[in-house]
Amino acid sequence: MSPAPGGRWSDLDRPPLDPRALRRALIVPGGLWTRLDVTEVTGSTNADLAAAAARGEATAGAVLIAEEQTRGRGRLGRTWSAPARSGLFFSVLLDPARDGVPERHLTWLPLLAGVAVATALARAAGVDTSLKWPNDLLVGVDGAERKFGGILAERVEQAGGAVVLGIGLNVSLRAGELPVPQAGSLLLAGARSTDRDPLLRAVLRALADWYGRWTAAAGDPAASGLHAAYAAGCATLGREVRAELPGGGELRGEARALDGDGRLVIATREGTRHEVAAADIIHLRAT
Repeated sequence: MSPAPGGRWSDLDRPPLDPRALRRALIVPGGLWTRLDVTEVTGSTNADLAAAAARGEATAGAVLIAEEQTRGRGRLGRTWSAPARSGLFFSVLLDPARDGVPERHLTWLPLLAGVAVATALARAAGVDTSLKWPNDLLVGVDGAERKFGGILAERVEQAGGAVVLGIGLNVSLRAGELPVPQAGSLLLAGARSTDRDPLLRAVLRALADWYGRWTAAAGDPAASGLHAAYAAGCATLGREVRAELPGGGELRGEARALDGDGRLVIATREGTRHEVAAADIIHLRAT
């Protein structure tokens, strides 16, 4: 049956995902992913998956994907929404503590997700993706850095401290559909493919691969190669930045490094160094 003309599902350039094909490809013996569901529309996949985990209805390895997300959750209370089937909006449930990762290394999980997404999209979409600390994904559009994706990790205390990791990526958004002019999409970045099925497979496989390396090293960012990989792909390092701190206040200086806890080390013009664990980072100039 063809979609109704003008309906939410009528854009033939944006076909729906095939849950059965995704399950066959991604749920394999010994693999990380154990369950995969696709919903047509929801407010937030992170909220839905966290609630299911708290009720005992979802366990580690669950993947929840939305064709349309109306109240996606970002950092600092921001929302994330986009036209139906124009992006990849999904959450996964992971249990790092069960998998041998100590509490002190959990801050690396959203950074790990950024490395996995960038690695996957370089292969599957042919797009050079860079990472803006702590959890934004950037592409180049008309010579400018544009945010096209974000990552949000949330603990679920009712599920023994399991973590819901949400990822949102603008895939086929056209210029007139961008939520703000400074946003981007894989389409606008010249991706060789905006077929969401292979892109999603690539991202989830890369996420499973990096998570496996990380947990095999007991969460150690150096031993797993995560620290070096994130630093190599991070567009923030070496830049002059303004860090807007939680609760008010700001720092200005050069983003020099990531420390062992994944914090951003900022050197001010006054010669002081600050390790920032959470902040909204604004890039002030290119290197």
